[in-house]
Amino acid sequence: MLKKIAVLTSGGDAPGMNAAIRAVVRMGIHLECEVFGVRGGYAGLMNNQITSLGLRDVGGVIQMGGTMLGSARAPEFKTVEGRQHALENLSNLGIEGLVVIGGNGSQTGAAALNDMGFPTIGVASTIDNDLIGSDITIGVDTALNIALEAIDRLKVTASSHRRAFLVEVMGRDCGYLSLMAGIAGGAEAILVPEIPQK
Repeated sequence: MLKKIAVLTSGGDAPGMNAAIRAVVRMGIHLECEVFGVRGGYAGLMNNQITSLGLRDVGGVIQMGGTMLGSARAPEFKTVEGRQHALENLSNLGIEGLVVIGGNGSQTGAAALNDMGFPTIGVASTIDNDLIGSDITIGVDTALNIALEAIDRLKVTASSHRRAFLVEVMGRDCGYLSLMAGIAGGAEAILVPEIPQK
């Protein structure tokens, strides 16, 4: 059984990340593990921004947006040297496992650490809902509800002025959010990146 674990959030923030951090801390403590938080994602892992987390640290974070641990892009983590430096920082603190909360880039980094022999678990968290093997990722439901709220308000104005409105949502290369928002919002047409338009 692992005695020390760490948790980090990486990439874009998504609603529910703080709840996931809280769950990791509470479960770790329940399993008698010492839990550490990495501030600033993979950049923080390489810069040794690792601090101990307890129950009081995660009290009241569920309703907070963003991520209490922060996030940052870290291109140098893509190199073997960058990942090796991160592993040295974990090893120096006696940390034996890592939980990574994030999207596709974050999970690619988690897989790379796991491939280097360091036990790593990925928690799918992205409003794009574009991670293979995940039906619904943390954050996508909230993003969909916010998009629908905006669409409901826009429909009133569009109807009043007899105009068509174009609504763009996030999703990068995945059309899940646009498709679901379009269907639920009563769109006349829906464009998704998976189907090229002429």
